[in-house]
Amino acid sequence: MKPIRVGLLGIGTVGGGTWEVLKRNAGEIRRRAGRAIGITVVADREVRKARSIVKGKAKVVADAFAVVRSPEIDIVVELIGGTRVAKDLVLEAIANGKHVVTANKALLATHGNRIFAAAQKKGVMVAFEAAVAGGVPIIKALREGLSANRIEWIAGIINGTSNFILSEMRDKGLSFDAALADAQARGYAEADPTFDIEGVDAAHKLTILAALAFGIPMQLSKCFKEGIQNLGRADISYAEELGYRIKLLGITKKTEKGIELRVHPTLVPARRLIANVEGVMNAILVNGDAAGPTLYYGAGAGALPTASAVVADLVDVTRLITADPEHRVPHLAFQPDQLSDVPVLDVSEIETSYYLRMRVVDKPGVLARVTRILADSRISIDAMVQKEPGEGESRVDIVMLTHLALEKNVDRAMRRIERLPTVVGKVTRLRLESLL
Repeated sequence: MKPIRVGLLGIGTVGGGTWEVLKRNAGEIRRRAGRAIGITVVADREVRKARSIVKGKAKVVADAFAVVRSPEIDIVVELIGGTRVAKDLVLEAIANGKHVVTANKALLATHGNRIFAAAQKKGVMVAFEAAVAGGVPIIKALREGLSANRIEWIAGIINGTSNFILSEMRDKGLSFDAALADAQARGYAEADPTFDIEGVDAAHKLTILAALAFGIPMQLSKCFKEGIQNLGRADISYAEELGYRIKLLGITKKTEKGIELRVHPTLVPARRLIANVEGVMNAILVNGDAAGPTLYYGAGAGALPTASAVVADLVDVTRLITADPEHRVPHLAFQPDQLSDVPVLDVSEIETSYYLRMRVVDKPGVLARVTRILADSRISIDAMVQKEPGEGESRVDIVMLTHLALEKNVDRAMRRIERLPTVVGKVTRLRLESLL
């Protein structure tokens, strides 16, 4: 059978890994796909560098648009990143009848609705396993492995950089700035780490997971984001003392009111498997009504783990390339005419448990005033720690864990507590998930 001809856009870290995996495992891939898969053209601005990688085994060009328009290409692999040029290239590839494989989570979270609609109309596939959690096959699990289930919620460590920083802060007692500098020195964090530490990267990925889990369109603008840049060692230490660990989680849940879509630091019981995922590793916990909780763990980034997902998509597309478009696995798991209009909730409407830390003047009656405010806001206390003041100090920390409460009620209570003359500064609030 005629080999599948692939046009590779970008041969950087992941592109180079994709080239390597296809070359190294060519025989195994052919046995699985039923025909050979080969990269015949590579587009990269750094032509000389690209040629040094492919060593004459593929044509190298600088113009990526020439590749997506070429009649000699069956599948386009987009690995250039970004959203503007990548969007134009992917839409042009689709318009020219090419199947597309991409690892670009920002592109899909931002423009996925338009891209999938164009692909559906043209009868081509867009595969994106590598867009979330690198080598962890979470997209396939949601689209196929768990298709018998009603997904109830997903909670995931889906940014390795933030997880590494939090692990270093907990294990070594480092400050946030010191842990970030360590991550940058090791190559885990970019020179500008904003997307990682502020939860933007995780929000891209969570938006995709929510669409797959609940059959809704991509809605990145409705995803709540809170990063780890303001976390201090004190909160990590208090969480540990109370039996919890802090992880930056992407959480999406389907509730009676709508769908929660949020990224933020989260207290997780230390006995949970996901709480013990350390370093740059990723882990996604999915709860289905039939299967119950299932955990997917592995390397969320890196040349070969991500290339593994890219090549797996190439194999899938190759297997289905001659199938009737109506009988392929839908891009977003649900048939395109069956997407739901269930609303994504504003973060003020979510209900979860909370960690509250406040610095107060050590005098009688302070705690009573705080607990009265919480009670007035329908917030009940589950556990509490009050530290003794140090020698010569007149201020102490009070840490509380609450039962389930509405976010807007917690916001209101925090504003009232912060106005008390015996409370110093702002109340630190973190969300807590038992993940049962």
